[in-house]
Amino acid sequence: MSGLLLASAMKHFRDPAFYAPVVPDYLCREDEPAAGPRGPLAVMSREEWIASSGLLEAAAAVGLLIPATRKVAADATTAMLVAFLAGHIDALRRAYGPRGTQKQRRVHTLRLPPQVPLIVWSWSLRK
Repeated sequence: MSGLLLASAMKHFRDPAFYAPVVPDYLCREDEPAAGPRGPLAVMSREEWIASSGLLEAAAAVGLLIPATRKVAADATTAMLVAFLAGHIDALRRAYGPRGTQKQRRVHTLRLPPQVPLIVWSWSLRK
């Protein structure tokens, strides 16, 4: 799990566009072009959310490797992955909306199901 999280964290900085579709518009500040309605969590740009989540994943990866922090890191990783579900569901909703493409439908349909085993796996690391 640590290796997977670290690889994902690095990808956040090498290829942020990969993660852009799973950052819901309602989390992005008003200055974000062509984004939809805003919510109370719209405090950062899409790029800042991507970088922040990459840093969280890196911290979780390190925390899981240290026996003294493993349980807390596993709890935090589980919570983080559950929170990321909102972005995956929103991306899937948009993919199947009127502006969604066949490629987006395929990508986001395939991207959502692996989240469940990842959540279960991270929860199991609490032991």
